[in-house]
Amino acid sequence: MREKFIVRLTEEERNQLKEIITKGKTVVYRIKHANILLAADADGLAWPDEAIAQAYSVHLSTVGSIRKRFVEQGLEAALERKKQEKPSHEPVFDGASEARLIALSCSKPPEGRSRWTLRLLADKVVELEIVEKASYETVRQTLKKTNSSPILSRNG
Repeated sequence: MREKFIVRLTEEERNQLKEIITKGKTVVYRIKHANILLAADADGLAWPDEAIAQAYSVHLSTVGSIRKRFVEQGLEAALERKKQEKPSHEPVFDGASEARLIALSCSKPPEGRSRWTLRLLADKVVELEIVEKASYETVRQTLKKTNSSPILSRNG
């Protein structure tokens, strides 16, 4: 059986959570987490996790993880979303390869072309072995972060 973390709120924490709920001037997940903590409070409502999960339309593990974050890290950590430990996927372009892409996009376009297209750039960075693979959308998103790319400038 998994470990159950007991939530015991102080009067000040309880008032802070009630204020978050009643004001409604914050992101929805903070309000939901505040409701879950109030419902889980051992000195207050003390609902079982199953009832909390059903009442607030969350998974049972969400209730458990909010309890755990409150006990181990405090109120603010429990109100926030869990930070991702590592990205879902590694970025295609790191700093050096991004710089080479920008330099390439600012260079003279291939013979027979008046300018670089995203597809041409994507093919060229793979051909030059700057990155292993890249789609034109990845190239677009990478170049969008810079103001120096002539491919993104518009006339008129």
